[in-house]
Amino acid sequence: GPLSERPLMEVRLGELHTWISTCNFSPQGLLGAVQRAWSSYCAKYIHVKQGGPAGISMLLAGSCLLSYGWNYQHFKRHRWRKYH
Repeated sequence: GPLSERPLMEVRLGELHTWISTCNFSPQGLLGAVQRAWSSYCAKYIHVKQGGPAGISMLLAGSCLLSYGWNYQHFKRHRWRKYH
């Protein structure tokens, strides 16, 4: 199919620049990309017949990492004050 309709994992390294230039970076396009990513995540890990705890645990681990990343500067300053 056309390059713009291929998912990222199917794009070759030489075609990456062309594929990125075909992406829609408007707010509506970004929102559509987030919705597609969320629905594919749910289809793969959440809405399965014999699912395990993998999907939910990945979601929780990702939220923990994101929270740590947001608060990293606060943690770093607290560590400096605590021991020095």
